Order: sequence, then C-alpha cells, then structure tokens
Amino acid sequence: MAQMAFEPDKVGTVTVNGKVYSFRRVHWHAPSEHTINGEKHPLELQMVHAAADGSLAVIAILYKYGAPDSFYFQLKRKLAELAADGCSFGEENAQVALGLVHLRSLQKRTGSYFRYAGSLTAPPCTEDVIWSVVGKIRQISQEQVALITALLPAGGARPTQPLNGRTVQFYNPPNSTISFKV
Repeated sequence: MAQMAFEPDKVGTVTVNGKVYSFRRVHWHAPSEHTINGEKHPLELQMVHAAADGSLAVIAILYKYGAPDSFYFQLKRKLAELAADGCSFGEENAQVALGLVHLRSLQKRTGSYFRYAGSLTAPPCTEDVIWSVVGKIRQISQEQVALITALLPAGGARPTQPLNGRTVQFYNPPNSTISFKV
C-alpha cells in the first residue's frame, strides 16, 4: 500500500462526537472504494486518524478526472522516485523522505459529508471505524493519478460492500458545495 505516515501528534487532529483523533497517515485506493449514487471514481484518498484509546476515524476524499490537484504537485518528484525504486509492492516497503508537505490544500472545506460506522478496507479490517466521506468530489489530472497508481498493487481497492444494516448519514449544512445529484 502506498502511504504517507506522520509522527503521532505532530500534524493535527479531528474531533468526532467529542473524541479527539490524531492524524496518522494517508493512503490511496484506485479505483475508489466508496461510491456516491453507485458511481466509482478513479481515485480515493483516505486520511487515517487514531484516538488515544486506539479507535479510528477515517476521512475519505473522492477524485474525478479534471484539472490537476495542487496537493499532488508537491509530491510529484517523490512519487516518481518511489515508482522507480522497483520494489515489489505488497512484499517490500520502499521509503522516501518527503520533507515538508503542506496539507492545507486538502482542507478545502465543503461542509457536506457522509458518515457511517464501518471497518478498515484492508486487513485486518478493524471494525467500529468512523468514516466521513467528503461530499465534494475533487478534480485530479490523469498524470497525477498515474503517478499514484504506479505505486499501488493491482486490485488495490476493495469492492463496494453491502450496508449490512448500517446507516449512512448525509450532512449538508447551508451554503455547502456538493458535486453530485441529490
């Protein structure tokens, strides 16, 4: 799995239902693991957060093809270095020091999001994870997706799962932006 990991308690936090979760890592899946109205997207970014008690909250951002995304400009050279490493992803870990990465461009707030309690999408598939899927689908260039997917194992996305009685709530505060049909 291609991921960027961060030192605990050094990057930021998110509060969900009164509990504070510290940002730990980001990773990608292609195509997206989440769907909106049954539609998959070429890429999904997942930002994993952990609370002091070990519980997890994940924020997912879906991407469609379009204009380049500013967050990925700062990763371009490092992603190319990792892809050139030649290791067998899934069997070995390749690492590259990224240096300073500005995450602010990921914080383009839309206000709207979907929330449900689910599980991690990769082993060990831990249950009781709080998922928040951002309601605005971002744009990313095909070149940027290609740089990321070069690092992902084939079949790097879990198929869409049945709800199994789970409730998905949609939060859409006034003046929020969404990019799908409601």
